Amino acid sequence: MVDKLERIYTIPLTKAYDAIRTKRARRAVNLLRSFVTRHMKSEQVSISNALNAFIWQYSMQRPPRKVKVRAVREDGKVKVYLQDEKPEEKKPEQKKEEKKAEPKKEVQEGKPSATPKDAKKPETKQENKKPEATNKKLEEPKKEENKVAEKK
Repeated sequence: MVDKLERIYTIPLTKAYDAIRTKRARRAVNLLRSFVTRHMKSEQVSISNALNAFIWQYSMQRPPRKVKVRAVREDGKVKVYLQDEKPEEKKPEQKKEEKKAEPKKEVQEGKPSATPKDAKKPETKQENKKPEATNKKLEEPKKEENKVAEKK
């Protein structure tokens, strides 16, 4: 039997400002955890990434003064989300296993896989490119000299 309890709380985080500036956001997270532990009566509390990002949004020195959250307790574990945030859904693991199994079959069959490292690139001589670049540099000033001579 799955016990599911969902509640919305406005949690005051003003006590975080009693801490020194560089530890305010960390203290705000701890205050949030202690509030949820006390009100949902569970020691196992996990905070969503979006809620964590919301607290740390304006750096560690300026966390929000209060935050509105949605706490969901299932089987003794509490997950805390922002009020408007949708809960994270677990992705099916079967698809991942199928994808991992397919490349192993190809390797077992003995088919060589073409990788960019294995592909042969046409060889180009760098020596030929360097003189061309220097020739272009030499030709450009000559053109400028011709333009100056034409103006006179």
